[in-house]
Amino acid sequence: MTAPTYRRRPVLPFRRRPVLLAAGALLTAGAVTAGVLVAGGAGAGRHARPVAGDGLRHTTVEIGTSGCGRGWTRPAAGRQVFDLRNTSATAAEAYLVDARTGAVHGEVEGLGPGTTRTLQVTLGDGSYAFTCLPDDADAVTGPTVRITGGGKVRSGPAAVPVTQQELIPPTLAYQKWIGARTVELARRTDVLRAAVDRGDLAAARAAWLPAHLVYERMGAAYGTFGDADAEIDGTTAGLSGGVRDPGFAGFHRVEFGLWHGESASSLRGPADRLAGAVHALRDSWPGRRMDPADVGLRAHEILENTVQFELTGRTDYGSGTNLATARANLDGTRALLGYLRPLLRTRATGLTGIETWMSRARHTLDAFDHDGRWTPLSRLTRAQREKVDADLGELVERLADVAALTDVRRTA
Repeated sequence: MTAPTYRRRPVLPFRRRPVLLAAGALLTAGAVTAGVLVAGGAGAGRHARPVAGDGLRHTTVEIGTSGCGRGWTRPAAGRQVFDLRNTSATAAEAYLVDARTGAVHGEVEGLGPGTTRTLQVTLGDGSYAFTCLPDDADAVTGPTVRITGGGKVRSGPAAVPVTQQELIPPTLAYQKWIGARTVELARRTDVLRAAVDRGDLAAARAAWLPAHLVYERMGAAYGTFGDADAEIDGTTAGLSGGVRDPGFAGFHRVEFGLWHGESASSLRGPADRLAGAVHALRDSWPGRRMDPADVGLRAHEILENTVQFELTGRTDYGSGTNLATARANLDGTRALLGYLRPLLRTRATGLTGIETWMSRARHTLDAFDHDGRWTPLSRLTRAQREKVDADLGELVERLADVAALTDVRRTA
């Protein structure tokens, strides 16, 4: 696994597939997702086991190009486990879907040939089928299985997958929003550069944070910025020379100088370089295109990175404004969710909870804003620090559901 080349996007070099959510929890395939997916090792054979040691009904189901879904011959309502055995010669994915609506009740990916993994679900009355997606082969949907007589048993969480086409309109709207932010960013960065140019370092310090926070609200677009992100908001991570390294540039380079006694003359170069990068981004943005498949994941990553970098103080180069940055990141997340809300409204049962925790986190952070002077992390009491960590951490967990629901899944 290689490290990311810029600060706030610790994306793996392959696309990470989140599994569908349940009960507000989400983990990657191969882990436990409450009510939906439970990791499993080798199965216990090819025969159905009405009741296993865990007290649940187990059914062995084949996954592959031939015989997809074979083995589910005794359907029943309730909480149960499917032992999914890959009978093909390649790795495969498998979805358990509502045969009428296409909603996914559970999924397993990376199922190796000849191996078995378990899928735990709760099913009520209805029609269901397994879809098998072997690598390098077309998707195959198995026979429809009908459950009746379930009484009061209700199926667990399920969601209709989002398509690439559905994600295009909110992505375009968000791109337009980012375009307006780049104009604001250039204007505020020019104020910062002008203060440095005339040698007014007090004014430069006052102008630094408003400019920086504009950039921090644009987090979901960092991946589309390319090399501009390092030029505008790079850190010393990976630089052998640390804060003296020629590659250290952007807001944090200027921040270091402003809060560590550097002269205006020594800061003119870094301020000019920053302004140049910002103006280049503004001018080039209309020609850039965000990947619609990434926007939901970014809604989660913005605050995931906030917890990793801002709440640990790893990006503080003297201004002590990590909490202000966290607040700006929260604003950026809210903006993106606003564009995704039409898609989420019919899929995310926990959307109200996400909005509640967004408001709670905003209220917690606002308590540390004293007319534009933010409390540094080092001055938080233990109780304050724990509350900030808890509120942002809970919100990150809930936003993982957004990443799952907006992930574009293979259908053919």
